[in-house]
Amino acid sequence: MKLVLIQPPIQDFYQTRERLQPLGLAYLKGAVKKYLPGVEVVIKDFHQGRGKNKLPLPEELAYLEEYYPYPDQSPFSLFHPYYHFGASFEIVARETAAENPDLVGISALFSPYYREVLRCAEAIKSKTHCPMVLGGSHVSAVPEMMLAHEAVDWVIRGEGERPLVELIRALESGGDWKPVPGLGYKEEGRMVLNPIGESFPLNEIPLPDFSDLDQRAYRLGKRPLCFILFSRGCPHHCSFCSVHCTFPGYRRRPVNEVFKEIESRYQEGYRVFDFEDDNLTHDRQGFLELCRLLVQRFPPGEIELLAMNGISYHDLEGDLLSWMKKAGFSSLNLSLVTADPVIGRKNLRPRSLEKFRDIVNHAHRLGFKLVSYQILGLPGEPLSSMIHTLLLNTRLPVLLGASPFYLNPGSPLARTFPPPSPVDLIRSRLSAMAVETDHFSREDIYTLFIITRIINFFKGLSFPKNSTPLREAIEAAGNKGERSALGVEIFQRLLEEGRLYATTREGLKPLPRFKPVLFRDLWSKLDCIVTREGKTIEK
Repeated sequence: MKLVLIQPPIQDFYQTRERLQPLGLAYLKGAVKKYLPGVEVVIKDFHQGRGKNKLPLPEELAYLEEYYPYPDQSPFSLFHPYYHFGASFEIVARETAAENPDLVGISALFSPYYREVLRCAEAIKSKTHCPMVLGGSHVSAVPEMMLAHEAVDWVIRGEGERPLVELIRALESGGDWKPVPGLGYKEEGRMVLNPIGESFPLNEIPLPDFSDLDQRAYRLGKRPLCFILFSRGCPHHCSFCSVHCTFPGYRRRPVNEVFKEIESRYQEGYRVFDFEDDNLTHDRQGFLELCRLLVQRFPPGEIELLAMNGISYHDLEGDLLSWMKKAGFSSLNLSLVTADPVIGRKNLRPRSLEKFRDIVNHAHRLGFKLVSYQILGLPGEPLSSMIHTLLLNTRLPVLLGASPFYLNPGSPLARTFPPPSPVDLIRSRLSAMAVETDHFSREDIYTLFIITRIINFFKGLSFPKNSTPLREAIEAAGNKGERSALGVEIFQRLLEEGRLYATTREGLKPLPRFKPVLFRDLWSKLDCIVTREGKTIEK
């Protein structure tokens, strides 16, 4: 038997190029090879390194033309244009069919890209009639929707290694699907979803198999990058997160196994390791032990460690931060979400604003580059609360990581909304700014999103003095280069004219959906900006 596992292309305004290694598929390949050594497994990445092509905005997102109208070249730009990232559906089908597979599995991780997954399935089925199975977090959240498609034979909910192994065994033995945990299938015109059973113990799942993946395609700068997991799942139950659809609990891998994996990947040529955990430092003692082992093994600067998926500040402390820095972390993405204690409690966030400040200040003293992530537009959060969080971060030595809210199917919060329609799913991306409430409008979220870019423009400046007046900061920014000078011109026009402009080849063009009155309100409350270096710009 031959199994082909596919990472599909996506369609969006942007992609995060550094986070495209198909770790989940590599874990599946490793598990199948261990438990079913007679099965040939091939991973096909049809996303990374396959180019991009411009597309018109889909009908479901057509309203965004007024928000992202121009290819803006200014430092405050958001999104434009819309792209197909990866191989065409025709190429997906042709290359997959050329493998002569007996089974095809397609990864469906993110809800806004579910149509790309189904179009891949359709295209493949037009060239080969082999059966098709889908898995991933989107499938776990809305399995019936994906299973209903005529090109889909099965879906897998939850962690995929054991269900996929059991599905292949069932295929080879005649096709009794009932014992396969987490499997969804069609029987006599109805859909059947088997209960999600126990997963393989983590120490029985082999290392992800990257042998089909070109190391040159996954890099940070010029250094080869690979993904790694210290744990699966999260002990918290934040209302906006759907992780528990796939990983119902929190499980940590043995420290020595993770250490040996990093050593093995280092021997393969990887030098950057990105932990994609949902809660990397929940087991502080275990992660501290790993950092100590890495410090003993690798000289300073030999490897670089990242956690691009974010880190909960709640689970950090001073000694752990020190060892993380020694081990190879140089930057931290901290998940604040909101500074409002009421909104934090409502969304079941672990929270302590005092601890957040302490962690930021301690990490800054250790030399970390910091980003603090805030969700803009949580349902039930008033505009004043979002501004309060933004102002808090403006006064700390962090860059502002603003993320407009989108509804994750399968999250606790999603259960308070009507079942998602296909339109809702297409709009479940931060660039869509799809959710409006009585507390805020789309224009409000859009304006705050741009304001974070404006503030980060100043936070990225460098000064010899600890304190610099705003007018001197503006002058310094104007001398940094052409793009920075454009930012200064646009910012000054905003102050003087009350209008924000985009920079295009045809000159400056106004952005009609930006709300100058909201900018003035926030700017009037701002007394200073603390740069990422910890210097203060006095307003």
